[in-house]
Amino acid sequence: MSMILYNVGALLTVAAWGVSFVSTKVLLEHGLQPTEVYVYRTLLAYLLILLVCHGRMVSNSVRDELLFVACGMCGGSLYFIAENTALEHTLVSNVSLIVTLAPLITTLLVGVLYKSERPSRGMVAGSLVAFLGVGLVIFNSSFVLAVKPLGDLLALAAAVSWAVYSLVLRKLSAFYTVLFITRKTFFYGLLTALPFLFTEPEHGNLKVFSDTAVWVNFIFLGVFCSMLAFLIWAWAVKGIGAVKANNYLYVQPIITLVASAVFLGEQVTWIGYLGCGLILFGVVLADRLSQGHPSKPAH
Repeated sequence: MSMILYNVGALLTVAAWGVSFVSTKVLLEHGLQPTEVYVYRTLLAYLLILLVCHGRMVSNSVRDELLFVACGMCGGSLYFIAENTALEHTLVSNVSLIVTLAPLITTLLVGVLYKSERPSRGMVAGSLVAFLGVGLVIFNSSFVLAVKPLGDLLALAAAVSWAVYSLVLRKLSAFYTVLFITRKTFFYGLLTALPFLFTEPEHGNLKVFSDTAVWVNFIFLGVFCSMLAFLIWAWAVKGIGAVKANNYLYVQPIITLVASAVFLGEQVTWIGYLGCGLILFGVVLADRLSQGHPSKPAH
C-alpha cells in the first residue's frame, strides 16, 4: 500500500508542476522577471513551512550542509531561473522538450555513480518510448523546431541541474526528515538566487499583484507547486528512489497540454493525444521492467 502512495504522490506532484508552466507564463506576461517569479514563490513557501518546521536549524555536519546548498541550487535557484529565463529566449516547446531530459540524465548518472544500479534495458527502453511521446505532445500540431542556442542551452542546464538535485536529495533522505530537507532546500534556493535578483537590469512593478490573475497564480505556485509539491516529492523519492520518481516527469507534458487547452485555449490535436498515450505506455513499461532492480543505493 505504501508503494502505491509513493507513486500517487509523485504523480500528483508532477501534475502540479505541469500546470505551473501556465501559471509562470501568466506572471511573466504581466511584467515580472524570471528570477522574481522564483524568489517570490519560494519565499512564500519557505515562510509557510517555517511555521511548522522551526526547531532544528542546522544539519549533522558541514558536509551535509554543503549538500543542502547543492539541493537549494540544483533543485531551486539554478533550475528555476534557467528554466524561466529560457522561456524568454526560445520556444516553450523547446524548453519543455529539453527539460524532460532530466529523467534520462538521472538514470545515466545513477548508472555511472552506482555500479550496482545500472539501469536495465527495459527501463531505458521505457524512458525512450516516453521521451518520444513527450516530443509528440510538445510539438502537438507542428514538428518545426526553431533552434535558438541560448534558450536551449539554458533549458539543458535546467535538466542537468534537476538530475543532480534528485541524486543529492535521495542521499539526504536517509538521514533527515522530509520537512527539514524541504525547508533547507527553500532557504538555500532563496539565498543563492539573491545575486541573480540584484543583478537583473529591471524589476517588475509590484502593483501587478493587485490583478486577480497574478495573485491567484502566485499563490498556486508558492503553496501548491513549491511548498506542498516539494514536500511530497522528497517523500516519494525517499520511498521509490530518484530514477523511478523522475520517470513520472514524462507525464508533465500531458498535464501542461490539458492545462494549456483549458486555460489558454490551445488546441489539442491527434498528435497530442498519441503522444499522451506513448508517455503513459513508456512510464508503465519502464516501471514494470525495472521491478527487481534496486532503485536506491546502499548508504
